[in-house]
Amino acid sequence: MAATELLLTERHGKVALLRLNRPEAMNALSLGLREALRLALIALDEDVSIGAVVITGSDTVFAAGADVRALRDWSEDDARGNAELRGAWRQIGAMHKPVIAAVAGPAFGAGCELAMMCDFALAADNAQFGQPEIRLGLIPGSGGTQRLVRAVGKAKAMEMVLTGRAIDAAEAERAGLVARVLPLAELIPEALKTAERIASYSVPIVELARAAVNAAHETFLEEGLRREAALFEATFSTDDRREGIDAFLGKRKPAFKNR
Repeated sequence: MAATELLLTERHGKVALLRLNRPEAMNALSLGLREALRLALIALDEDVSIGAVVITGSDTVFAAGADVRALRDWSEDDARGNAELRGAWRQIGAMHKPVIAAVAGPAFGAGCELAMMCDFALAADNAQFGQPEIRLGLIPGSGGTQRLVRAVGKAKAMEMVLTGRAIDAAEAERAGLVARVLPLAELIPEALKTAERIASYSVPIVELARAAVNAAHETFLEEGLRREAALFEATFSTDDRREGIDAFLGKRKPAFKNR
């Protein structure tokens, strides 16, 4: 097993397992971790010995969201001009090989968005999914509003985005957010088994199959993502965004001023 500071890489035959590795921050997706993930995915996509990729966290947390401390002092220009913010997401979208999320524990905010960006997700029975950005004076900014609607429908997505309510693994499976729910001890073995099965098939046929399914799922998505990004960037010009983050960091209830 080769390790970097932020990402652990394991090889299991034709499958690569990437583990998010910021345990001190509940695997919060810092810009450094996002960039490490992007570079690892590029290398794996070019590696002819790898046929599929699994992204996971630990047994207790997939990824608790973005690195809130880093976002606190961003301006709207910072949000608009940061190439590392969605680089790993774009790389997953550009992959020629399937990427599977194996989710245990919370997948909140950017963590939920990362899981949705993968071709599909398998969830442990302790998994949770949510877009709690509204509590911080933010909105989802890496596909949360667009992909969540496509996964679970407008009503549930709107409720989750506007209230910040999280759903458990069973509700996520019923809603179509995850493909299957497994006992925690079986999550990684089953994710690897599933990835190995896919990797055993024809590489070009797997790629064509993925492209066909994505074509049905993502029609008109890009326009929605452009709109979402602009609205996310606009939150950094508000006082309430700073208040929300300050309250979160201070472990107090935010006093939003609606400006």
